[in-house]
Amino acid sequence: YLLHSISGEEAFRKRYVDNGLMDFLMEERKAGRIRNLGFSFHGKKEGFDELLAYHEKYHWDFVQIQLNYMDWTHASSRNTDARYLQEELDKKGVGLEITMSAEYRLVPQTWPEVLEKNWLMPIEDKFILMELPIFDPQDIGDLKPVEEFKKVVSLGLIPLLPHPERYFYLSEKELMSYLEAGARIQSNYGSFAGLYGEEAKTRALDLQTKGLISYYGTDMHNAHYVKVMGAWFAQGNKIQEL
Repeated sequence: YLLHSISGEEAFRKRYVDNGLMDFLMEERKAGRIRNLGFSFHGKKEGFDELLAYHEKYHWDFVQIQLNYMDWTHASSRNTDARYLQEELDKKGVGLEITMSAEYRLVPQTWPEVLEKNWLMPIEDKFILMELPIFDPQDIGDLKPVEEFKKVVSLGLIPLLPHPERYFYLSEKELMSYLEAGARIQSNYGSFAGLYGEEAKTRALDLQTKGLISYYGTDMHNAHYVKVMGAWFAQGNKIQEL
């Protein structure tokens, strides 16, 4: 479980500690529903040191950092040299693994070239996150999702369709054709918490009832998402066991 984009102690406490979310996540890890708990970092050296000091309490399993070519010893003014971050993590025995993955949108402007030139960066070497346009299905153009999913499967990879409950234009028949083509569903916890409205919530619950969801994600893009999700978890809702 990744706590996304933390810059220091103040932001960490406000978003995850004071609302009890860290206590909840620790219990979920203890129960085995979270295997690894860590955070991604963007910020100054002092902020990183503050977060790493919590290792004694929370026992971070991993940390994700920004690492472009220049970041090793010449990070930008808003970040810290990656070499320093790795050295400090090594002292605490916290794993630092450099991996790359990406989310792809099925639109004609980018997807065909990505597939043709094999620019795919899978998650865990097997999943390709393939998002449809959220609002307007016309943005797909001449692409046929079923055929694109089959192409990915032919490469020995698994297409992962994120939050189909938010594609209000998508019929159940179309969705089932995607699953038959080899795609799997990842739903968002935010949908169940009502973050995207009642229709998304209803659709997510329907997918869950029918046993069609393979994975869940948080998709926490900002502090508002964290607030809504924190309240939802505080009501006793649990991370699903699959």
